[in-house]
Amino acid sequence: MNRRQFITLLGGAAAWPLAGHAQQPAMPLVGVLHSGSAAPFVPFMVAFRRGLEEAGFTEGRNVAFEYRWAENQYDRLPAMAAELVRRQPAAIYAGGSVRAAKAATSTIPIVFTTGEDPVKAGLVASLNRPGGNVTGITLFFVELGAKRLELLRELVPKAEVIGLLVNPRSPQGIGSNTEAEEHERNARAAASMMKRQLVVVYASTEGEIDEAFAAIVQQRAGALIVASDVFLSTRHDQLIALAARHAMPTMYFRSDAVIAGGLLSYGIDLADSYRQTGGHIGRILKGAKPGELPVLQPTKFLLAINLRTAKGLGLEIPDKLLALADEVIE
Repeated sequence: MNRRQFITLLGGAAAWPLAGHAQQPAMPLVGVLHSGSAAPFVPFMVAFRRGLEEAGFTEGRNVAFEYRWAENQYDRLPAMAAELVRRQPAAIYAGGSVRAAKAATSTIPIVFTTGEDPVKAGLVASLNRPGGNVTGITLFFVELGAKRLELLRELVPKAEVIGLLVNPRSPQGIGSNTEAEEHERNARAAASMMKRQLVVVYASTEGEIDEAFAAIVQQRAGALIVASDVFLSTRHDQLIALAARHAMPTMYFRSDAVIAGGLLSYGIDLADSYRQTGGHIGRILKGAKPGELPVLQPTKFLLAINLRTAKGLGLEIPDKLLALADEVIE
């Protein structure tokens, strides 16, 4: 996507919350409830709408949208979900907000993207037969933590202490086990198996990120993993600058952080996952029941490495990692 296309899309994103009012009432309405901000998710919402188009639905032609963005203020989600439900949409897409959407309606179909295990979280009865009014795609964010730790160990084998940065106010943080707690639990188990000490630090604001970095530097961590989170994904520039200032090898969960100057990332192809959720919405608009649509799982996993950043840190990327990399920034 070139700069002009991005700016055009970004300009459209600013008007998204009002888009549904301009459409013909006969069109099916899709509500979008997202915990993040519109601007960083432009490329992913483009992919989402592409999935809908593949199912035969184009915004403004035969489907209308009503957008609600919580701007990382997760306490706004319940009220926003209630607003969307009052609009009686044909379906709701819930990005990082499935619990709020599920609490607001038991009848309107909901399609989610979530980083947690939806069965363990009680969102669905099973992956193959979700039941109820909820289905979507699980992104394995938590489960990929062990793989990120393994890759980071390959790159920095002498790092005996590794930091983990999590957002304790994750939008999934409702119920007995929050997503942040799951990240920590899985990472501690993986670190123990690899005979590494894990230092967990927490941040849900810009200032807390600075404090978290100071804490892991003080505890002599030799590397850092940034846990997947909507808020932390909007702070890549800050995280990259701090990692460079403290010469801290840092693993991210999205490749756009590596393109922006981060060292490496490992995760799913998020755009493709959004495309798949758009496809599920399209199937529901055609009459499919969400409880009978299986919860999807990602099929594409991407390792990205920035060689310029590695050189600046005095690191040599092992041939094994280069061979595994899907994207290498020279």
